[in-house]
Amino acid sequence: MSSDAHANARVNTRVCLGAFAGAHGVKGHAKIKTFTESPEGVAAYGPVSTEDGVRSFTLKIVKILTDGFVIASAPEIKSREDAQALKGVSLYVNRDVLPAPEEDEFYLDDLVGLKAFDETGAPMGVVKAVYNFGAGDLLELGAIPGVKGVRLVPFTKEAVPAVSLAQRRVTVLREKIESEDENAG
Repeated sequence: MSSDAHANARVNTRVCLGAFAGAHGVKGHAKIKTFTESPEGVAAYGPVSTEDGVRSFTLKIVKILTDGFVIASAPEIKSREDAQALKGVSLYVNRDVLPAPEEDEFYLDDLVGLKAFDETGAPMGVVKAVYNFGAGDLLELGAIPGVKGVRLVPFTKEAVPAVSLAQRRVTVLREKIESEDENAG
């Protein structure tokens, strides 16, 4: 696939903005865990749909909570029982409705699959996933030459000084992977 075709294929993907976390109150409001930069972003790009695309929800933020949660209403959710039944259901939008990222900003999904190299250009594996357990984004690197398993590297300028989506590569400082090996032992 050409790089343009690959880029277009990625543009047409769906992006998860959040997930239902249960019911709130008796009016059919839902608690939602947001995966967006600002919590209200979960409702900012039009209707969201389930992963399979079967159900759609027009969210309206009722209240922003702490730790990336919001309370939202949607005309498609008629009761507390409806809201509770949605617990764990992820909410998606088509990628093309999202704004283009600013310079030095990335949609985390775009990083998955990029080849990793160290500062000398030596192969350092592939970005398998991106996580955030609350202390910042982490890249999971796999298929690292000479290393068993995977390594988690902080997605910071200090650890990952260069990202090129056009070249489908990231630069990861070797010391960040080697220090991970020392911490494991």
